Parts: sequence; C-alpha cells; structure tokens
Amino acid sequence: MPYAPELTTLGYVVTPDRRRVLLVHRTYRRHDEQLGKYNGLGGKVERGENVAEAMRRELREEAGIDVTEMELRGTISWPGFNGRDVFGFVFLITGFRGTIPADNPEGTLGWHDVATMMDLPMWDGDRHFLPLVFDETVRQFHGVLPYDGGHSVGWRYSS
Repeated sequence: MPYAPELTTLGYVVTPDRRRVLLVHRTYRRHDEQLGKYNGLGGKVERGENVAEAMRRELREEAGIDVTEMELRGTISWPGFNGRDVFGFVFLITGFRGTIPADNPEGTLGWHDVATMMDLPMWDGDRHFLPLVFDETVRQFHGVLPYDGGHSVGWRYSS
C-alpha cells in the first residue's frame, strides 16, 4: 500500500540571537489533540502550495507575521500520529516583519528560552528532533518518528 501521509509544515520562529523561540501553548480548543502542549507554528499544506508558501501562509495566519528569512531544517515522517500518517517539513524562521499578537485561536503565543524549552509540556517525540532544529552544526535532518497510542515508539534519522 502506498504511503500517502498528510503534508504539514512546522516552524520555529527565533529571535535574532537564536536564544528565544516563539511557541504556541495550545489551551483554547477543548477537543484539540494537542491541548495543553507547547508547539511550533504550522499546519497542513494546501493543494497548489509548495511547502515554503504553506509555511509563510501559516505564520501569517497564526502569528500575524511575514517571513523574510527561513531555512528548511529537516523533514519528519510521523506514521501513526493519532491514527493517521503525517509528513512534516520543519523550518527555522530567522527573520520576519510584523507584530506578534498575545494569542491566536489555538492558544497563547510567547517567547521561550531555547535552552529550557524542553522543560515545557510537549509531545514526547518532539524531544528527539528539537535539538537538531537549533543545532547550527547539523545541515539538515530527515527522520522517522512513529507514534502509537499518542506516544512516540522510536526515532531514527539521517543528516
């Protein structure tokens, strides 16, 4: 059977010194599968969009900003993520214009220290790939992060 995952983007907006990252704390939608978790911004790639266009659109919609600089840090395949297969393009956003609001329809938006962000409630699988997103010595990474029952059950990647 061919692999036909949902295509998504996931972006991490950083301050110019790359020490702080913008995260959404998903608290507003009671039936949100990510309720209570901190996450980067992003969403589904729409028909007719390339992944860079999708990332820019999502950041306009979710944070009110226009991206001026970003880099693709990697890709992740999430087979079995909450009963579906997801394939994500992970970006680091290093430049933008606009004023970020205090919240969006999913939750509050806030700046967090990259050095301590792993202490926040997040998907357990995020702890595997997030260090690679912010590690400037890694050119790109491409990983597989299977999920079962809402938890990661493995991790492998190449760079």
